[in-house]
Amino acid sequence: MTYNAKDKAFEISVRVFTDDFEKALTKENNGQKIHLADNDKNDPLIEKYIRKHIHFSTGQNQRKAYSYIGHETEADAQWLYLEMPFAEPFKGGQMQQDVLMELFDDQVNLVNLQYQNQKKTFIFRSKQPSQEINF
Repeated sequence: MTYNAKDKAFEISVRVFTDDFEKALTKENNGQKIHLADNDKNDPLIEKYIRKHIHFSTGQNQRKAYSYIGHETEADAQWLYLEMPFAEPFKGGQMQQDVLMELFDDQVNLVNLQYQNQKKTFIFRSKQPSQEINF
């Protein structure tokens, strides 16, 4: 998550291994096999999955909306792109990031947050899929 001050938005890039993500999407799609490639027709399914597994709420418990921009393949991984408008000063909040945790008990997700020349890393695990995000 990198804050773009000019656009007043967080640009979010999520990297997942293609084979693992295809398994998660296949499970989400009632067992119907999903194969990911650039310019495929799976964006609606990817967006549905991401919206189920990534949330951010402000300190006032207001869930922030975000846009799904798209995805692309890089070697054995998928990059998923999101944008979350954030005009007000960032004062932290609650984040849920449990991508792939329904498949892997030992899944660990890292979130690198960059805001106004500060960078912090948050670690999400199946026992802690949601946590306070702040500086």
